[in-house]
Amino acid sequence: MSENMICSGCDDCYPSDKIKEAVCINASRIYDSCSDKDCLEDLNVLLTKPGQCMVDKAANVRLNDVEVCNVSIGLQPVPFHKGFYSVDMTFYFDVSLDVFMAPNALPMPVKGLAVFSKRAVLFGSEGSVKVFSSECGDMQDGLNSPTRSCPKAVVQVAEPIPLSARLVEKRPMPPMPPCRIPEGIIRRYGGEFVSSEAEKQVLVSVGMFTIVQLERNVQMLIPAYDFCIPHKECVSSSEDPCELFSSIDFPTNEFFPSKLPTDQKYHCGCGKDEA
Repeated sequence: MSENMICSGCDDCYPSDKIKEAVCINASRIYDSCSDKDCLEDLNVLLTKPGQCMVDKAANVRLNDVEVCNVSIGLQPVPFHKGFYSVDMTFYFDVSLDVFMAPNALPMPVKGLAVFSKRAVLFGSEGSVKVFSSECGDMQDGLNSPTRSCPKAVVQVAEPIPLSARLVEKRPMPPMPPCRIPEGIIRRYGGEFVSSEAEKQVLVSVGMFTIVQLERNVQMLIPAYDFCIPHKECVSSSEDPCELFSSIDFPTNEFFPSKLPTDQKYHCGCGKDEA
């Protein structure tokens, strides 16, 4: 039976008689990928002046929701390791807080920003050609500008899981992150974030699932089989795992849409169903 089966790179096998034709396509081939499950503890929440004034007078805070509003991605070749690239990622979290001004008071909603950076090293193969096409960007004197033959980094993020929030006195070190916050994110909150005037800080813990891929455009003669799910984990720099978050399985269905069941009949609705 093994002679009539074709296996993909994801350790899945399919009957060879199911392939109808071979098609030549220009596709983004995934050369390497990894999945990761991060428990981000005690991320400092950056607040604008109105929000910081409320937090300074607050008795307690509660983490209501958290969302990834943007991800900055940097790609650099790894020295002395041909074909390998470091993917530097900076995640910007939109944090929704409930601020309690007194123990029995109703909560006041406050929005803030949390920032987290990480790095993954993946294989992206080598390429030394220049790519010219009608979609290469700006036209200069009727000529196409070439693009570099380098892999493309793709980061997929599932909805983060809000774990906890706590109110602490301001730490000696400034809470502002070392990276520059994009202007578009600052405008989203309606003003600059404050740090030196803060008397209290909000620290949140967040659970995050990610998939990182390195892709290249290649010409391939290939049939389509099924979703290719990474089987290895990214190297994590975290030394203090969260016990609660470690018990949650990776949400594969969040990244890959469901298919029509094989035992379900399909009809277009414009005629009678076949018996």
